[in-house]
Amino acid sequence: MIRLKRSDTIIEKVGIHNGIPVIRRDGFMLNYIWLFMLLAGFIIGIMNGRVEEVTRALLESAGAAVELGIGLLGVICLWTGIMNIAEKSGIIRFITRLAEPVLRAFFPEIPRKHPAIGAMVMNLSANFLGLGNAATPLGLKAMKELQMINPKKDTATDSMSMFLVLNTAAVQLVPTTVIAIRTFAGSKNPAEIIGAVWVASISAAVTGVLAVKLLSTIYNGR
Repeated sequence: MIRLKRSDTIIEKVGIHNGIPVIRRDGFMLNYIWLFMLLAGFIIGIMNGRVEEVTRALLESAGAAVELGIGLLGVICLWTGIMNIAEKSGIIRFITRLAEPVLRAFFPEIPRKHPAIGAMVMNLSANFLGLGNAATPLGLKAMKELQMINPKKDTATDSMSMFLVLNTAAVQLVPTTVIAIRTFAGSKNPAEIIGAVWVASISAAVTGVLAVKLLSTIYNGR
């Protein structure tokens, strides 16, 4: 097991509510970084006499962000709907039964047919299709189920650590979101990155799994 630690650069406070870790983002360092970058850009623009260009870039970027969000919305809704249909039709349960023997090699602590298995399968499936936004609520659900069987509520189990790694460094068969962004940006061949994504995601997943196994052995051996 790995102890949950506070990090002043990411999270200020971690509390426990009804036996479930609750992250209170009281001071996110990224907020200060983005604020600094924005203010620095405005100040430098004023100093260089390019206030008009800065204002125009601000308005154009805001419009582009809205257009990009609307464009991604269609793709995310499509694949999220497919995932929902798969869940309602029982396909997810079927995939869960097929994947459980493989998942047990990564998550030996989880009891058989536990709800956490199904939630993790859905999360990994969404990530497999490159749907990071759709995978997020499924990942939270899976982590909540894992916390339910956690004997030490203030300590992350090996299964929680392993799932976090697999979720973060997920192997992607089709990087749907990235392809949609490249299409919106006018790429002539938006799917040409698939090979690179396979190599990068598989390498990250293998490295993460090995790191979790190594650290788990070190911490559990103490």
